[in-house]
Amino acid sequence: MAKITNLTALSTGRLTAKKALKGLVAMSESVAVVGAGLVGCLAAIALAKRGYKVTVFDYRKDPREKSTTDRNLRSINLAISSRGITSLEFVDVEMAERVLKDIIPMKGRMIHHLNGREESQIYGLFGETINSIDRAVLNNYLLDELDRFDSDKVQLKFSHKLKKIKFRDPKELQSCVFSTDDGVEQVYGVNFIVGCDGCYSTTRDQMQREVRMRYSQEYIDCCYIELYIPPSKTYVEEFRGNFSLTPDHLHIWPRHKFMLIALANKDGSFTSTFFGPWKLVESLLESRSRVEEFLQENFPDAMALMGLENAVQCFMTYPKGALMCVECEPYHVPGGRCIILGDAAHSMVPFYGQGMNCGFEDVKVLMKLLDANHGDRAKAFQAYTETRHRDLTAIIKLAVRNYREMSHDVTSMAFLLKKKIDSWLGKLLKDTWLPLYTMVSFRADIPYSKAVAISNRQNKILNVIQALVVASVSVLGYKALRLCYPIIRRLKRS
Repeated sequence: MAKITNLTALSTGRLTAKKALKGLVAMSESVAVVGAGLVGCLAAIALAKRGYKVTVFDYRKDPREKSTTDRNLRSINLAISSRGITSLEFVDVEMAERVLKDIIPMKGRMIHHLNGREESQIYGLFGETINSIDRAVLNNYLLDELDRFDSDKVQLKFSHKLKKIKFRDPKELQSCVFSTDDGVEQVYGVNFIVGCDGCYSTTRDQMQREVRMRYSQEYIDCCYIELYIPPSKTYVEEFRGNFSLTPDHLHIWPRHKFMLIALANKDGSFTSTFFGPWKLVESLLESRSRVEEFLQENFPDAMALMGLENAVQCFMTYPKGALMCVECEPYHVPGGRCIILGDAAHSMVPFYGQGMNCGFEDVKVLMKLLDANHGDRAKAFQAYTETRHRDLTAIIKLAVRNYREMSHDVTSMAFLLKKKIDSWLGKLLKDTWLPLYTMVSFRADIPYSKAVAISNRQNKILNVIQALVVASVSVLGYKALRLCYPIIRRLKRS
C-alpha cells in the first residue's frame, strides 16, 4: 500500500489519501521541487527564502555521500557567465560567493590547429570572462546550501523517482506519487510543483496530460564522450598551478566535422569532451587500433597530455552521450499548480555555454514575477510562459548554430575578419554596437530574443563593411602589384 504524506503536516506521519489530499489548505504553502540538479537546487533556495515549505526530490542517491561512488561520465564542464552569476546573486549574494569559489576565469578560446599552432581568440571587448567550473562540484555546493536551512523549511529526499502527478483544483493539494529504492510508493500532497527534472522530464510528461502543450524534441547528429587531461606533475609558475595548458582559455581542437574541447578544473586537470557524428564514432569503435590512429592523427598534442592509451580506453568504454533540443509551451499548469524550468522546459545543446546560465536565469525571472504579483502563483506562472518563451526558443537556436562556429568557422579567415570588424566596432561605439557574444554572455540585462534581433540588424551592416574591406584590399593589392612590377623586372634582369 502506498504511503501517503502531506507536506503541510509531516508530523502526522501516515495519513489516508482522503485526509491528505482532499481540500486540505496549507498553513504555509508547500512546494515539491522535482530534481536536485543545479536549477532545482537554486529554485529550492529561492523559494525557501520566500517562505515556502520546500521538499526537493531526486531519483538519484545523494552525490555527496561516500557510498555514492558512481561518477557521471557524461557531464560537460560548465562555463558560467553573467546570466548565471547575476541569477545566483539575485537569490543570495553571499551564497553566490560560496558556491562560485572554485571558478576559473576564461578570457577567450585557444584554438589548437592540426600543425600544433595555437591561436587565442578573446571573448570580451574590455576584459570580460566566462568561468569554468566542474558541474558536480557546483551541484554539491548548492546541495550544501539547502542543508543550511532548518528541516521544517527545506527537506531533501533522494532515491525518490516521480511516477505520477494527479492535478486537482488549485485550492486543493496536488498529489505527487514517487517510487523509492525499496519498491514502496509514497504520495505527497503539495500546493504546487516545480519541475527541474531534466530533458526527459516526468513532470513535463505529466503536465501534457493536463494541458494542451506544444512540444518538440530533436536529436542532433552529434555524440559526445568525456575525456580527461590530468594535472601537470610539476607546478607551472606561468599558470599558477599544476596546469599543462593555459587555464584562462577554453581550449578547442576544431576539425570541421568533429572537435575536442577542454576546460580547466581547480586541481590543474582539464575536463575534455569529444564531439562528432554518430556514424564516425560507431565506425571508430569497430577496433581499438582505429580509435588510436584517429586520435593520434587529429589531436596529437592533446594525446601527449592525456596519454594515448588512457584516451583510447576512455573513448571506447565511457558512455556515449546524445545531444537533443526540447521546445515546449506552455511551461505551466493554470491555477499556479505546476511549472517547469531548466532542461525540463528548454533542453539545448552545449555549444553556447548557456544551458545552466539560462536555467539559473529561469529561476530569477520566475522569482521576480512571484514578487511582482505578491505571491499569486496563477498570475506569475501565466506571465512566465507569456514573456519567457521567445527568449528560450532564441537561445536554443543560437546553441545549435554555434556548433558550426566552434568546429569549423573559428579556422576561417572570412569569419575571423568579420569578428575583428565586429569587435572593433564594439570598442569604438560603446553600448551602441554590441557583438552577439557580448550580449549573450556578458549582458544579463539584454534578453536572448532582443540580443538576436539586434545582432541580425548589425549583421547586415557587417556584411557590407566586410565586402568593402575585401574589395579595398583586392584593389589596393592589384595597384601595388602594378607599381612593383617594373622593379621586380629590373631585379630579375640584374
